[in-house]
Amino acid sequence: MAVLFAALLDTVFREPPARLHPVVGIGRLLAGLERFWRDDVRAGALAWSVGAAAVLALSSMAWWGVTALDVPGRALLTGLLLWPAFSLRMLTGEVTAVEAALGRDLDEARRRLARLVSRDTRDLDAAGVRMAALQTLAENLSDSLLAPLFYFVLFGLPGAWLYRYANTADAVWGYRTPRYRRWGRPAARADDALNWIPARLTALLLGPGKLAALRREAGRTPSPNAGWPMGALALALGVRLEKRGAYVLNPSGRAPEPADLRRALARVRRAATLAYALAALLGWGAWGV
Repeated sequence: MAVLFAALLDTVFREPPARLHPVVGIGRLLAGLERFWRDDVRAGALAWSVGAAAVLALSSMAWWGVTALDVPGRALLTGLLLWPAFSLRMLTGEVTAVEAALGRDLDEARRRLARLVSRDTRDLDAAGVRMAALQTLAENLSDSLLAPLFYFVLFGLPGAWLYRYANTADAVWGYRTPRYRRWGRPAARADDALNWIPARLTALLLGPGKLAALRREAGRTPSPNAGWPMGALALALGVRLEKRGAYVLNPSGRAPEPADLRRALARVRRAATLAYALAALLGWGAWGV
């Protein structure tokens, strides 16, 4: 019931206001911890651990208070607190907006895409924009929905919010820039570890069931996890997904077309519906919510 209520809130309201959003609060926490920045792996690990302890303490207190309530109130309040940990409607809405912008103006579509991805979008053609949109749709289905639900089922609200902290820390500190090369390594490794199972579950929900082909495509990316949902979507749609200078998934596939984004969104929504249903059932069995 809690998961279904959280899904309803996501569908109706999309996101809480920024001033009340816990992920915004996590961003402020990470910014505060950067006052102790040193170009050192141990310093980064200590900062990550302090932030994780703070998030675990707050979410555990909330979880303890919620579990003291009677069933209807416990389920509704759990759903309210779980809701900001995932963002399916925002993800699908932003990807839909990229395709709509492509129908009007390529530069507008590039600017819309830049809100979703970290790569430089300024020289992408229409096919490149669609490839990047499909890649972020698949990868973020895992990061923004499957993984928080997975850790909620296992560990309740503290599990969901520790994952969201780890994923946000990787986005902010991941060692992709010179400043965070060493400091951000523990955050990136923690995110890799926590996403290992959810990424593969997402691939199974998205993919065509060709495990050998899926394993081959997943191995083409430098990430141990991102290639699984992206490769599954590329195979399911029969399209090529490329990040210039980094990887090509399903290289024998065709360039994606407008209809492919609609097909991808339908597949993602079906996968999300199944994930909600499973998490609701397992969450009720584990926590009575």
